[in-house]
This record gives sequence, structure tokens and C-alpha cells, in this order.
Amino acid sequence: MQTLLFLLPQLILFLAAVLVFGIDLVGSNKKKWLPYLALGGALASLAAALYLAMGAALPTEPFLGGMLAIDSFALFFQFFAALVAGVVIISSLGYIRDCTPYLAEFYSLLLLASISITLVAAATDLIMIYVAFELLSITSYILTGYLRDDPKSSEAAVKYFLYGAMASAAMLYGMSLLYGTTGSTNLSSVAGALAGAEASLQWVIFPAIVLLLVGFGFKIAAVPFHQWSPDAYEGAPTPVTAFLSVGPKAAGFAVLMRVLLVALPGFHTDWMALLSALSMMTMTLGNLVAISQKNIKRMLAYSSIAQAGYMLIGVASWDLWQSGSVFDGISGVMFYLLVYLFANLGAFSAVIAFERATGSNKIEDYAGLMQRSPVLASTMIVFLFSLVGIPGTGGFIGKFFIFGAAIRAEFYALVIVAIVTTVISAFYYLNVARYMFFESYSNEETHIKPSLALKIALVVNCVLVLVLGLYAQPFFQLVEKSLEFLHTL
Repeated sequence: MQTLLFLLPQLILFLAAVLVFGIDLVGSNKKKWLPYLALGGALASLAAALYLAMGAALPTEPFLGGMLAIDSFALFFQFFAALVAGVVIISSLGYIRDCTPYLAEFYSLLLLASISITLVAAATDLIMIYVAFELLSITSYILTGYLRDDPKSSEAAVKYFLYGAMASAAMLYGMSLLYGTTGSTNLSSVAGALAGAEASLQWVIFPAIVLLLVGFGFKIAAVPFHQWSPDAYEGAPTPVTAFLSVGPKAAGFAVLMRVLLVALPGFHTDWMALLSALSMMTMTLGNLVAISQKNIKRMLAYSSIAQAGYMLIGVASWDLWQSGSVFDGISGVMFYLLVYLFANLGAFSAVIAFERATGSNKIEDYAGLMQRSPVLASTMIVFLFSLVGIPGTGGFIGKFFIFGAAIRAEFYALVIVAIVTTVISAFYYLNVARYMFFESYSNEETHIKPSLALKIALVVNCVLVLVLGLYAQPFFQLVEKSLEFLHTL
């Protein structure tokens, strides 16, 4: 019973997915309430994760044979995954119903993808990491190509699958090198074996780290493993794009931090150098290419790439001796992920509302949005300001923590690149604001009225982005509690 209690968030998501899929097979096809059952499952999982974080004594010994860790770090991402699933389900209520008759399969797959995020974050064994990653990848491929009659959706899914297969193969080969060197797939055992390994064997570890970063970099869409991202974002159903921009990216950072900090802390100088190079390339390419985009989903794809670059700064700047400080790097990444969740899902909620009303994703068609839908324009500008890092929003606080960690680590070149690219990013984010507030529109164009569900998603995300920017202390305390596992390193 105790084991079931610790796995309660995952079990609730799994039960909700099975119920949605199973009930759809029985009786009439017109079961419009099934999405609400999926939403209820996501909210129940969120409540279970909060209960475990606040009231339960978490296991200190290896869990399920050392395959999973039910610690505060894993609970943070269980909370995160349930929150992502809930917001995406709310945003998709009308969109998916208009695009496809296969509602139950969509929400079941979305819940299964959310389960895989929690498993990736909790995995403490290389085999478990690979299996959970593949579950997340397969469900993501299917969701990306969910619009069967849309050639762009099918093309996006095929490209995503091909890139994903190559990245998974590279990651698995890196894992095999670690196993061959240490004789173990458990992360803690790998660290112990490497601490006492002969110098002649340690040369194998560097290529293993590089190959692991291929797989992790694919999930977070870091350069040069980002090629799938723009096409997948553009071709996928927009609620799926919203999920891809946040869910798999969070899973990628979760496993990146756990593997590097638990299994490979002795090689921190190697992976810090690699992550610094990846971060600079990711920030630079993501922001520069985003400038020329005419489709807002592709623009947000390159924006998402750039945001991954900023988060990589925090991992590269990790300081073991400052663990728990706001400037220890990892704390900044965790806080930034929370901000990014609300800002990016909020922005995509606005994109969904606009696309449903106009059928367009062109940035120029956002002209005069303030007159056509004040709610849509006013919330969208808050999300864009947060993605830039304007003071008063959560994005500013997140970048402040991450840039501060880099300065403390004396990575001044990284900070300079980050500041310059942040200024560049303001150009394309505020270009959307220019269209919304300062460009005129044709009088024939209809006013946009978002659905009640989209209004709820927009307002809730907007409020949380502002709260994270103006009163961040409770959220940072949550992050500090989530990183208690670092004290055992």
C-alpha cells in the first residue's frame, strides 16, 4: 500500500487515460464529457503530488529496485506534468473537437505522455530513463501527426520521428559506454564506480557524456539537435504544440540535471564546458532565426529553442557549495521552468483562440487585435513581456537568477551572449505587440470571442506570470524544497 501511495500521481493519470479510452469504446460515440474526465484525472494527480510533497514521509531507500526515486525533485515534476496536462486539456476543449472525431484517443495519449514525464524525472537507472524517454517520444510522435488528413501534420510527425530515432540511438550508445565502464546502470553506482576508476578507463566517459547530451539535447531542442522543432511546432495541432514546447522540454532538463549531478559530478568541468558551448549556440541561433519568421507557431518554436539556451546557463553554472542559494544555477533553472510553463502555455492559448476565430497563424494577421479582442491582446502582451524578461513578470526574475548564477561562476562570456541575445529577442516578441496594438485592421474582420475555457486558461496563466514576477518567494521556497536531494551528493 505504501508503494501505491508513492506512485499515486502516476496511477491516477494512468487510470484516467484507461477510463477515457475504455469508456469511448462503449455505447454512443458522442461523449462530449470525456475531456472533462481527463481534466479531472490531471487535477487529481496534481492534488496527489501536492499531498505527497506536503504531508507524506518520502522513502529514503532505493525504490522499486533502485529504478525510481520518489524524492522532492521527482515530486516537483509530477506536479509540473499534471499542471501542463490540465492547462493543455482546458486550452484544447473546442479545438480538438472541431479538428477530429477521435477525442478519447487524443486525451488518453496526452495523459500517457504526462505519465512519461514523471517517470523520466524520477528515473535513477539508465534503463528506466531510456524506457521512459521512449514512452514520451512515441506518444509525442503520435500526437504531432494526430490530424491525419493534414499533410503538414503528417510531415511534422515523420520528421520528429526520424530525428528522435537517431537521438535515441546516440543516447543509448552513450549509456552502453557508461555501463561498460562501470558495470552498473544505477546512477549512484555509476558515480561510485567512476570515483575509483583507473585513469585509463576515464577517457571513455567524455564521448559517453557527448552521446548522452545528444539525446537530452533533442528533448530540450538545443542546437544542433533542434531541427525537428520548427516543423513539428508548425504542423502539429496547436494544443499539441503547446504541450511539446513545455512538457518534453521539462522532462529533458529533469533527466539532464539528475544524470549529470548524480552520476557524473566528478566530470563537471567537462560537461559544464559542453553545456556552455551548447547554450551559446542555442541562444544565438534561436533568437536570430526567430526574427525572420512570419508564422507565429514557427516564431514560438525558435523562441522555445532560445529559452532552452537560457536554461542551460543555469545547469552549466551549477555550484555544489551554494546549493539552496537563489544563484546556485539549478534553483534558477527550476524557477525558470515554472515561469516558462505559464508564459508559454498562455501564449499558445492565445494562439489557439486566434486560430479558431480566423484560421490563420500569420503574425501580420494579428493586426488590430486590441480592438478585436482586448482580453486576447492584453494577456498575450504579458506573456510576450515575460518571454523577453521585462521587469514585473516572472521571466525577469527567472533570468535574474540564471544570469546571477553565471556571474557567480565567472562565466562572463556566457552572460554577455545571454544579454545580447535577450535584446535581440525583444525585436521579434515586440513585433507581435506592434501588430496587435499599433497596426490597423480591415473593418470587415470579425471580432474575436475566445471560449470560456480559453479565457480561463489565459487569465490564470497571466495572473501567475505576474505573481511570479511580483511575489516570487513562495515559488522559490517550493524550488528549494524540490532540490533537497542535492544535499546528499
